[in-house]
Amino acid sequence: MKILITGGLGYIGSFLLDYLSDFEITVVDNIMFSQNYEKIIRNRFKFENVDVNDLEKMKKHYTSNDIIIPLAAIVGAPLCDKMPEVALNTNQKSIQAMSKILSKEQIVIMPVSNSGYGIGEKDSFCTEESPLNPISIYGKTKVNAEKYIMDRDNSVSLRLATVFGVNKKRMRNDLMVNNFTYTAFTKKKIDLFEPNFRRNFIHLSDVCEAFLYVIKNWINMKNEIYNLGLDEANITKKELCEILKFKIKGFEYNIIKNQKDPDQRDYFVSNDKIKNKGFKTKMSLDAGIDELINYYKSNSS
Repeated sequence: MKILITGGLGYIGSFLLDYLSDFEITVVDNIMFSQNYEKIIRNRFKFENVDVNDLEKMKKHYTSNDIIIPLAAIVGAPLCDKMPEVALNTNQKSIQAMSKILSKEQIVIMPVSNSGYGIGEKDSFCTEESPLNPISIYGKTKVNAEKYIMDRDNSVSLRLATVFGVNKKRMRNDLMVNNFTYTAFTKKKIDLFEPNFRRNFIHLSDVCEAFLYVIKNWINMKNEIYNLGLDEANITKKELCEILKFKIKGFEYNIIKNQKDPDQRDYFVSNDKIKNKGFKTKMSLDAGIDELINYYKSNSS
């Protein structure tokens, strides 16, 4: 079975490759972040330096693979705000174009973001049936991309919680758990805006396990949307800081009052649907934070 991974040199993609090594993999990436593709590919996978917005070059890849995992994206609200046109083209329009090219028999497994929920109700969890209310360019483009793939047969959408964890091939320190842990470890202080805003989190390894699980259980999983997060990691930003305070000596956080966080997302998420399909997460928030602390210790000098 042939699998195409776009954005395969990114934070998730480069980690996912090891989970799918039994398949024939083609990786497409525009090396936007100057990744060392030779170190990641290691002659184990086919690789081509192509931007997904170059539809003429992408057609051959879309038509010659059985499974498409479109990871190529401008990820996160801050980066999308800096380059809105590129975000619109990459996150949304390229997916629309891809959907028109693919045959009904081809499989698409696409990660989107649970940021599409925007601001959830205070006393309830967002499910896959909850109304979507994206409040950022990132969220809006991902919501629209999801519509394109779910309008076709043989698609699954994974609405990812905010991902955390160590990826030595392509580390990201801007994701909330990673960023808070890095800042707590290196600066011993965080200024916290709107501390009671809620989030859900998921470890990088569990994201990759979920992709593999969907592939192996396709008949039972197809044509559905699934939230993917850790139930235990439905927590507020203040609660995350309290965990870090326990783990990192000397760390303190300072709550800033009467100022808004630029990121206004606020929701808890139910992950029951994918659990009821048999998928179980393995990496806890606690263990993931320990992993991050050890990583930052080993890389501090």
